[in-house]
Amino acid sequence: MDQQHLPENNQLNIEISEEVAEGEYANLAIITHSHAEFVIDFVNVMPGTPKSRVKSRIILTPQHAKRLMRALTENIQKYETVNGPIKDLEEIQLPLNFGGPTAQA
Repeated sequence: MDQQHLPENNQLNIEISEEVAEGEYANLAIITHSHAEFVIDFVNVMPGTPKSRVKSRIILTPQHAKRLMRALTENIQKYETVNGPIKDLEEIQLPLNFGGPTAQA
């Protein structure tokens, strides 16, 4: 929200329910878009399970999607300044079974 749209005291009171505050874990984001909106589906994919379910769907205007991208970029830079570079998943060799049963074809 632009500052020009904030209340006179420049503070926005945002509340969060306990359920939403717990969050949802997602290790996959699927992004689609039209001329009017971006849709981000957050999914938790578990190896060895044939089906995954969308945990959350966020719908943004193109302008808000760009602002989200900018905010993520700034926060990743701040994180890496303190904690060092985040390795891309292609650089990390994870055991694909995550300690669970081995999938078979």
